[in-house]
Amino acid sequence: MKLRTALLGACSVLVLSGAAFAETITIATVNNGDMIRMQRLAEDFTAKHPDIQLQWVTLEENVLRERVTTDIAAGGGQYDVMTIGNYEVPIWAKQGWLLELDGLGDDYDVDDLLPAIRGGLTVDGKLYAAPFYGESAMIMYRTDLFEAAGLEMPASPTWEFIGEAARKIKADNPDVNGICLRGKAGWGENMAFITALANSYGGRWFDENWQPQFDQPEWKEAFQFYIDLMNDAGPAGASSNGFNENLTLFQQGKCGMWMDATVAASFVSNPEDSQVADKVDFAIFPSKEGVDNHGHWLWSWNLAVPASSGKAEAAQTFISWATDKAYTEMVAEKEGWANVPPGTRTSLYENAAYKEAAPFAEPTLEAMNAADITKPSVKPVPYTGGQFVAIPEFQGLGTTVGQLFAAALAGQSSVDDALAQAQNIATREMTRAGYIK
Repeated sequence: MKLRTALLGACSVLVLSGAAFAETITIATVNNGDMIRMQRLAEDFTAKHPDIQLQWVTLEENVLRERVTTDIAAGGGQYDVMTIGNYEVPIWAKQGWLLELDGLGDDYDVDDLLPAIRGGLTVDGKLYAAPFYGESAMIMYRTDLFEAAGLEMPASPTWEFIGEAARKIKADNPDVNGICLRGKAGWGENMAFITALANSYGGRWFDENWQPQFDQPEWKEAFQFYIDLMNDAGPAGASSNGFNENLTLFQQGKCGMWMDATVAASFVSNPEDSQVADKVDFAIFPSKEGVDNHGHWLWSWNLAVPASSGKAEAAQTFISWATDKAYTEMVAEKEGWANVPPGTRTSLYENAAYKEAAPFAEPTLEAMNAADITKPSVKPVPYTGGQFVAIPEFQGLGTTVGQLFAAALAGQSSVDDALAQAQNIATREMTRAGYIK
């Protein structure tokens, strides 16, 4: 009996000792569905790596951006893994704020990453972040409402058609919004959509000399269209709605159309989450009549290690687990192929099981392949980026302009006033930063 007690005591000491020596890494991530699923499945990681414990900080998109930017710029070291976009990666890597991902393991197939996604995360031939999922933008629409209204989605829809369809659906179905679009202020919230819209109208943030272009007719026409459409056929309180809010509205059957990230397709098509899963189809992002630009954007949410982390090896071990092909296969096994993180690996779009389970696979890949971040507008620009401008100043400037545009959507200012203020603020900021001589 004494021997058994001694052995049990020794085992307890070993267990406690193992827990005491486990390394804890802190992961900052966004509260999107794919990331919530990752946290739920992370017990697989901790089972395989008992020496690494995970601490999660899960935040709304705008708050996440603010927190990680503040921490990394100050070298605060609060986080060991950060969820950041392809906007931040090249800028922060060049500033020395990120560590190269050179410890993902021999089995990690870097060459399988989609070239456009990998290219946006590579600086001087070195990979500084691994993509968790990638996306472009598309139309998601209710086939039953279109049929009842006598509408047929064109292969290449125009904004003129979208406006007419949204108003018709709203008129026929007073309890349903004809269309749901982002209105919440933020450079990655309402300005992601509105910038893509302006691009599709032939607009641009800056001309070749970095002069802001909000005083040009393309911006006036695009923004006026957006405000009128949302007032006529959009949801009440739209200036508070971002990606997650519109996703919920669509899943609840309260949107006839929704234009947003292609990653949403799996969530609106999943019968466990969406009341209209069997009534959804997809189409290419619209263009303006006579303008050859569909406003394609290219985005990825990525996992990166800040230079301020003292736990780079453990952090890369986690990143490898979360972004390799084995993780995709695990999600497919547990939750179905339609629910795997999209838009990062070539092999996924060559997988027959995925293409059969995900009717949105081909439209997603086509949209991502069509995105050309070097030519976001039909007019020449001095910057790259689809739904953003790839300069450090854009994070602050884009959010400020987003606040002006959200105020206009809420009826607190006119379209002309919002554009005039955006022009003045952008001119002042670009002059202060030295872009305008």
